[in-house]
This record gives sequence, structure tokens and C-alpha cells, in this order.
Amino acid sequence: MSQLANRSHYPISVDSVIFGYTEGELKVALIKRKKSPFIGKWAIPGGFMEKNETVEETALRELKEETGIEDVYLEQFHVFNKPGRDPRGPTITIALFALIQSDSRHLTASEDASKAKWWPAYKIPSLAFDHDEIYAKALEALRVALRTRPLAFELLPKQFTLTHLQDLYEQVFGIALDKRNFRKKIAKMDFIRASGSKTEGERHRPAMLYQFDSKRYVTFFKENLF
Repeated sequence: MSQLANRSHYPISVDSVIFGYTEGELKVALIKRKKSPFIGKWAIPGGFMEKNETVEETALRELKEETGIEDVYLEQFHVFNKPGRDPRGPTITIALFALIQSDSRHLTASEDASKAKWWPAYKIPSLAFDHDEIYAKALEALRVALRTRPLAFELLPKQFTLTHLQDLYEQVFGIALDKRNFRKKIAKMDFIRASGSKTEGERHRPAMLYQFDSKRYVTFFKENLF
């Protein structure tokens, strides 16, 4: 203990980039700061760890205090520690991201935030601190995750159309996908199966609804991994 006591100590903060998807658009939860530094600037929700907290506990506490968001699964994706990133002094920030259905999550600001708002993912304002860099890294982490795991289905309702699924991937990766090729690839993934239902109340011809089958995904993953 005496050896550790002689070492330098840096404040550790935890920032959480929360992605949502609604109305055919990828979105991100941001808060407007009401305390110094960067009063009035938009920022990623987060704050400093308190005594005996884990990283995840800090993230969940700050999210609840600043946005009202609760009960989300968070993943760590990077550590930020460049000198000068916080005008108050040297800090280390552990960054996490999460995916939620934003249409069912109303944001409520409190504590250090004067506002909390869902922003279109590609139309966000300039952010406080080095949060522009953190956000760019979060987008990279999100894209990697969607290439390797079925996280896209966290952003979709239980039943969805293939058009909705394609729209989501186009939003996340910022590209246009060929509809025919996309559907050919989906047809090979038997963990995305027709639900037997179709859309209702639309002007156009009803579209088939699909759903994600987690058991089939496990089998598909094993067969394609080994």
C-alpha cells in the first residue's frame, strides 16, 4: 500500500455514447452542460467515478442522472488520456457505448445537464472537451460490433421488415446498399426468419415481417466459425 500511495493519481471519468434508431435514422443521446467548463456546450453523458464504484456503476449512475436512461447494456471501447483534454487538469476517461430503441426512451436532464436530447448521428454539434474524438471512436466501435455480432437487432422492434434492416445498416455505415444484393445475403442467414405476419395500415402492398432467432444465430455462428 505504501508503494501505491507514492504514485501519481489521476481522476477517472466515464463517458457513455448511447446510440438509438427511430424513424429510419440513427441517433445519439447528448446533454447540454450547465456547469463549468464548457457551460452551454453539448457533450456526451458522463462524469467522474465515486469511491468504491466500478466503471459500469459510474456509467449507469451518470446516465440516469443526466438523461434518465436506465437498464442498458454498455460496452467499453476505448480509453482517452491525452494531456490537455480537460482544462481542469489531467484526467483519464473510459468510454463505453450502448444501443437502445430510442423511440421508447424519453430523455430527461438533471444534475450537471440543462438539456438532454436525441441528435441525428451525422448532424451533431461541436462537442465539449475531446468528445468529438470520443464520438468518432464510438462510431468506429459500433461498426465493428455490427460486422461481428447481431447487435443491430437491439435497435429494431421484435418484428421488422427487410427494408428497415437495410436502412439501419445504411445509417450505421453511412453508405447506400444495393437492395438485391443485400437481400441475397440476408437469405443465407437463417437466423433472420419470416414471422408469418405482414405490415398493416400502409398505402403500399403489405411487407413481410421478419424476426431475429437467437438460437439459430448460435448454430449459424458455430457452423461458420469452425
